[in-house]
Amino acid sequence: MKDFGYFEAADCDIGAFARLTEQALDRADVPFAAEVLRNVPVYDIPELGGVLSDPLRRRALMGEWGHVLGRSAGVLVLRRAHPDPSPIDAATTIYEAVIAAEKAAGGGGADHFAKAGANDRIWNSLQKLCAADPEVFALYFGNDAIAAVCEAWLGPGYQMTAQVNLVRPGGAAQTAHRDYHLGFQTEEVAARFPAHAHDLSAVMTLQGAVAHCDMPVESGPTKLLPFSQLFRPGYMAYRRPEFREFFEAHCIQLPLAKGDALFFNPALFHAAGENRSAGIQRMANLLQVSSAFGRAMEAVDREAMCRQLYPAIRALRAAGRLDDAATDAAIAAAAEGYAFPTNLDTDPPVGGLAPETQAALFRRALAGDWTPADFEAALAAQAARRRP
Repeated sequence: MKDFGYFEAADCDIGAFARLTEQALDRADVPFAAEVLRNVPVYDIPELGGVLSDPLRRRALMGEWGHVLGRSAGVLVLRRAHPDPSPIDAATTIYEAVIAAEKAAGGGGADHFAKAGANDRIWNSLQKLCAADPEVFALYFGNDAIAAVCEAWLGPGYQMTAQVNLVRPGGAAQTAHRDYHLGFQTEEVAARFPAHAHDLSAVMTLQGAVAHCDMPVESGPTKLLPFSQLFRPGYMAYRRPEFREFFEAHCIQLPLAKGDALFFNPALFHAAGENRSAGIQRMANLLQVSSAFGRAMEAVDREAMCRQLYPAIRALRAAGRLDDAATDAAIAAAAEGYAFPTNLDTDPPVGGLAPETQAALFRRALAGDWTPADFEAALAAQAARRRP
């Protein structure tokens, strides 16, 4: 397989793909996992609380997650990522209200794959949740385990976006595909990118889904093909009928419980399943997390989110309801964590190689116990400095 140059049709070898995906996960490679189900390591988050709070063990766990996502199965489950379901339930109530309001306004999020009216989708559910109830946002995204898996794959300064998908009984399945960036391009466009850019695309994004209800297999949880992210020409191959047929014959589905989270490499071959249940309204919040070195799919008004979120986090911390790790996770989901691009004439680096980020300003304000008015003024001044 070429390291550089361009992938061609001849590189899409179904035999090589089959050999890669016929591997078995070695249990010894995932010592932190509670169990392995059909080649997918499952991590029980309440049982890992001491690991996440210990810097050295946390780093080892994150290293394991990075290996799983990159060089092993390509997918993992965080069981009981939200052991307390109350933030999930509160967010679900808000999302249901958003769906109803958008429908009443004559809109409603179009879906990628369902027939019109079969499913509901909320684009930019991240910002809409923050605007509707900043406290719920803080408790929902103030999740240290989710922050850790994001950092394990993307490093610090990642950018969170989210989209809610509600699939009703009878909702159709997707066809096998890969995701953002190159997975969202046509085959012709993907072919114009060199082989090493195909490799890069896989490490620029992390895909996740937080279950907002129990999802037995008949409700259609995501179909997955472990190890398929290892096939380097996969952005060229996934549309080919022989690859889609192989996927359907060999893919797996794992049931999820409310509060569980599934994360996978965007290059993993996957597809939402058909909802064959009699009455399960399958709702998931789809997390698309981007590297600080790339740009997210959705335009998000993070300055507005910071204004809305700051008083809520300040109050939650004062009441002892949000610790430092959860605070950092909530800020990371809302604020811009990367300093560039900016206007270096008006926003020069001070005391380092980069200006202060929005997330760093948020943390500095909390540490100094600034009033919301003082924080809003500083936030506006920072935004003004960054404009060209």
